[in-house]
Formats: sequence, C-alpha cells, structure tokens
Amino acid sequence: MSGSPAERISFDDFMKVDIRVGQVVSADPFPEARKPAFKLTIDFGPDIGVKKSSAQITVHYTPEQLVGRKVAAVVNFPPRQIGPFMSEVLTLGFPDAVGEVVLVGVDRDIPVGGRLF
Repeated sequence: MSGSPAERISFDDFMKVDIRVGQVVSADPFPEARKPAFKLTIDFGPDIGVKKSSAQITVHYTPEQLVGRKVAAVVNFPPRQIGPFMSEVLTLGFPDAVGEVVLVGVDRDIPVGGRLF
C-alpha cells in the first residue's frame, strides 16, 4: 500500500490543502455504503463548523470509540456524494500492514479547528 513517493510539490501547493483537527460528535453505521464505513459528524470549531464525513474505518474502530476522539481532515475539498450521504470533509488515516485505515491522531489536547502546518 505504501508505493512510491508522489511527485514533488511546492510549499504553496501544500498550503492549498486545508487540514484541520476536529472532534467526532457522532459516529453511525453506514449500511448503504459499498464498503463498510461510518457516517461521522465532526466539530471543527466556530470558523469551520460541524461537518460530515464518510470513513472506511470499521475494522479498527467502533462508533463508541470514535465519539469524542480528535481526528484530522481535509476541509476544503468539494463535498462528495457517497450513496445517500454527502461527505463534506476527508478524514485522514494511514494503512496498516494489510491496508486497513488507522486514523491520524494528535498526542496532546489541542483546540478543535487548528490547522496543520
């Protein structure tokens, strides 16, 4: 799953990707999705607000484990229709040894809405 590095980009290109920390408010099963997923509601604070995301993270997480967890997400991609659900942000993770998603997390308590730099 790791593959070769992507092509080089400029720092200005990187800064166009708005990655923020949010806190999961709710996590619900998404049985209509083609691949097992959860419907997440994530609070990114007053500037960005509450957004929805479809995340294929059912192998390592349960809804109960997700509520209250801080996650990283790209907040400036256009919304994407996934079945009957509109996913507004891309929740970020890395593949484990067999390709299942492990969420990106933070190791300190930080306020929601903070931007990755």
